[in-house]
Amino acid sequence: MTRTHTPTHGSNHHGEAEILDLDAQVLGEHTAALIDRLPLHAPPRRIVDLGCGTGAGTFALLDRFPEAHVTAVDTSAAHLQRVREKACARGDEGRVRTVQADLDAADWPDLGTPDLVWASASMHHMADPGRALRTVRGLLAPGGLLAVVELSGFPRFLPADAPEDRPGLEDRCHEVSARFHAEHVPHRGADWGPVLTGAGFTVEDEHVITVDTGRTDGAEGVRADRTEGARAEAVRAYALSSLRRLRRSVADGLAPEDLAALDRLLDTGGPGSLLRRDDLTVRTERTAWAARRPA
Repeated sequence: MTRTHTPTHGSNHHGEAEILDLDAQVLGEHTAALIDRLPLHAPPRRIVDLGCGTGAGTFALLDRFPEAHVTAVDTSAAHLQRVREKACARGDEGRVRTVQADLDAADWPDLGTPDLVWASASMHHMADPGRALRTVRGLLAPGGLLAVVELSGFPRFLPADAPEDRPGLEDRCHEVSARFHAEHVPHRGADWGPVLTGAGFTVEDEHVITVDTGRTDGAEGVRADRTEGARAEAVRAYALSSLRRLRRSVADGLAPEDLAALDRLLDTGGPGSLLRRDDLTVRTERTAWAARRPA
């Protein structure tokens, strides 16, 4: 998931970068499927990735559009450094330009005139999403496309009956987290269709992809493998990093018994550690809106 501005930036860039890299690894095929569905009139050559994080969208877009150049924008200098390192490792340094910017500011830096703007898991962090979307509309080429991608909520990882001593723990964590984010991140979970229309876009597609790494029959045309081998290891690491992040927002609202159970899951050396479990999956939904600037 990409980010622009969150309360944790500045104090936890390393942990944020780790979870973004794992997000890209675990959810990469779903990102590719969303890109493939975009209603493009022609392959874009100039792309802006707003809130690029450590580059999940940037490099998925480069893979899909081999003639394109991407301007990757984020508030975090550390994230942008990682993007540049990845681009060099891939031999793509000539195709990636990084720009550090606060997208809540009234004046944005020059981002060119892109054919496609990609905003994944970033719009809900904006203080004034409507103003940001009007700015995007102004910089897009006439007829250009904006893709807004958002998770329906924090991913789930545990079976409902886990952990064995506190079944339903993850549901209770999500209930507390929802109250926290309703106060601190009010645009999370928004219906972006009307907001996009209000900013002058024409919404051409809205699509939901179901993410469930435990499925073997596939969903929405996306191959879903069993969590075995390297994939299972990545899912466990993703769950650990994600639930560590979740703990920061729920610690004050959980019952002491639930907080203790969560800490046992997060104890990498303990017998109840997430890293010892073989029943973890990643379950969530991703919604994408494709909106065009009128020609």
